[in-house]
Amino acid sequence: MRKIQLSILDQSQIRRGSNAREAIQESSALVRLADELGYTRYWVSEHHNIVWLAGSTPEVLIAHLAGESKRIRVGSGGIMLPNHSTLKVAENFRMLETIFPNRIDLGIGRAPGGDRITAYLLNPSNQFKESDFIQQLADLKSFLKDDLDMGGTHGSVTAIPQTDTQPELWILTSSGGSSAIAAHYGMAVSFAQFINPYGGPEALDHYRAHFRPSPELQEPTANVGIFAFVAEEEEKVREWQMQMDHRILHIEKGRNEAMPSLEEIKEIEYTPEESARIRYNRGRMICGTPQEMQTKLLALADRYDVNELVISTIADEVEDRMNSYKILANLFDLKG
Repeated sequence: MRKIQLSILDQSQIRRGSNAREAIQESSALVRLADELGYTRYWVSEHHNIVWLAGSTPEVLIAHLAGESKRIRVGSGGIMLPNHSTLKVAENFRMLETIFPNRIDLGIGRAPGGDRITAYLLNPSNQFKESDFIQQLADLKSFLKDDLDMGGTHGSVTAIPQTDTQPELWILTSSGGSSAIAAHYGMAVSFAQFINPYGGPEALDHYRAHFRPSPELQEPTANVGIFAFVAEEEEKVREWQMQMDHRILHIEKGRNEAMPSLEEIKEIEYTPEESARIRYNRGRMICGTPQEMQTKLLALADRYDVNELVISTIADEVEDRMNSYKILANLFDLKG
């Protein structure tokens, strides 16, 4: 059996009846648990103008969560680079690496993490061009390496503080485009199946075939992110599936209000178009009882030819979320 590493993507969900402070407290509890259970890394996301997600500033939250844990790698899943000054990102993550050496991941994305108006307000110079993103990557790598020959445009500017180690660099992608950029720059890549359920294995095959070794990474390295939930009770699994079906549909329709309750969801009659979209979106998630989940997750790892899966579990009950991560850790013997 393939030896699997598990990691966590935390979107800092604000549950029904909860608030942002409680969401961050739950993230603190989860990173401590993940540290104890043997998870490899703990990533936090960047989202804006979404009222039920508290995670707008991963660079701030990473500092807190790394301080709450001892061993686990902590990082961004990801920093949406076009929203930011490249120099400021480099300095933020150099500072994190200075405080927590060899424990920081810098995962980078190019989506806005919200709507275009919000992205413009975050960075009015953002033109949403791929060429600008590629230049930002070149600048970022040169800042982190203090190397003026890497295609950066910063001249004699140095990102402070200087460090003996670097954060681990990842590119996040839900399409083939960014995986090709990761191959060109010799960076690790994480495919977000929780965003796009199709094309991932082919994107990673292309990445491996075109990977160019870099000083930071000599071999292609990849993982896959998926919404996932496991419980002993089949009824609890079915209820989670119903809630996720509606949650993703809710987001796709651009709705920003609080999610309805499970009881309200059970009363909804979906249109044929909505039902078709729900069937499509089920490719973005995996759920089941423990035995089912082990089989499904191993099949996912085999399909992508990866040894690391990044699990994002959203649930209305804290205990259900924590128990799901505990069961997965036991299934894959993360401490073994």
